[in-house]
Amino acid sequence: MLKTLVPLALAGLLGACSTTSPDVIARSDAGRLSSVQSGTVEAVRAVTVEGTQSGVGAAAGALVLGHAGSSVGSRREQVAVGTLGAVLGGVLGNAIERSSNREDALEIVVRMPDGGRQAVVQAKGAEVFKPGDAVTIVFTGSRARVTLAQRADKEAS
Repeated sequence: MLKTLVPLALAGLLGACSTTSPDVIARSDAGRLSSVQSGTVEAVRAVTVEGTQSGVGAAAGALVLGHAGSSVGSRREQVAVGTLGAVLGGVLGNAIERSSNREDALEIVVRMPDGGRQAVVQAKGAEVFKPGDAVTIVFTGSRARVTLAQRADKEAS
């Protein structure tokens, strides 16, 4: 039983370490050609990116509390307390998994040179955005991230 719990717990912890930070680039995106557009920040607001629910937290919680409950009292009580522990453990494990990988993020609305607008939600990074800032939107596949425009970009516009 313990040999099953350890890998499940480790998988849950590793899943909680994922990030959408604009300062961290996925290995699969390194070396990929991305398209770039310039724009100006129109609005910024703080949002929260909801945590994921892979089921690992619920499974690990159900196993741990179910096993702990099944060792309480007489044989008849063990079944009842073990079942109750498994249900409670599943609910708690799921809640812990969701809250452990929730991220503070920004929704950045960018005015494009053609007058159109784009909105990107990304985790808070090192850069601070405010309305009027010149920015670059980097599109890689179906993902996008916003960065402050470099000096050369600002002089060209």
